[in-house]
Amino acid sequence: MGHKVHPRIHRIPFIFPWDSRWFAKKENFAGFLQHEIEIRDLIQEKLREAGIDAISIERTPKEISVTILAAKPGVVIGRGGQGLELLRKQIEKKILQFKIKVKLNIQAVNQPALSAAIVAQNAADEIVRRIPFRRVMKQTIEKVMAAGAKGVKINMAGRLNGVEIARREKLAAGKMSLITIRSNVDYALAEAHTLYGKIGVKVWIYSGETFGRKDKFEKKETVEPEKHRKQS
Repeated sequence: MGHKVHPRIHRIPFIFPWDSRWFAKKENFAGFLQHEIEIRDLIQEKLREAGIDAISIERTPKEISVTILAAKPGVVIGRGGQGLELLRKQIEKKILQFKIKVKLNIQAVNQPALSAAIVAQNAADEIVRRIPFRRVMKQTIEKVMAAGAKGVKINMAGRLNGVEIARREKLAAGKMSLITIRSNVDYALAEAHTLYGKIGVKVWIYSGETFGRKDKFEKKETVEPEKHRKQS
């Protein structure tokens, strides 16, 4: 029997840091964890079209800082920052009992084609639009390899193209090193909800070996509402 390990969790803290950065006492830990899950689900639901790559949450006694890494920061911010302010109020409503302020930071993804989360979500959206799954897989692999990846693997499972029996299909290109700890492998899972049922999309993207830490949220320019409005 195989023992599958999440590629990102397997490399924490050697390459990737934790996306949740806070401490809590024993009596508060369960409540903090529940609220964090609700915040992440809310952001993923409200900002589905923004292309969310990752979400980082830092908690202090008086403030919660949420950093969103998105391919389309303009969708998150909205016109004049209205979308960002609405999202902040919705998050504060979720944690009303703790009476803590929420600070939102938006960062842009430099290369969306090398983000497994964005690639998997785009592939799932195309499956929902009834595009043949083999065409989706081939086009996705071509885009990822053209962006500079050294390897990519896509796995789809379910009633593909609406057939009676569910099956699993896999396509890969380039090199994929999942054993070595220093391998920079990005992994994500997305789900396509079709008329025939749910189809799972898994994406692995290999960007080569690294000997340092890879924090997606470090040394990135935060997109401010005023600055984004002037550029647009």
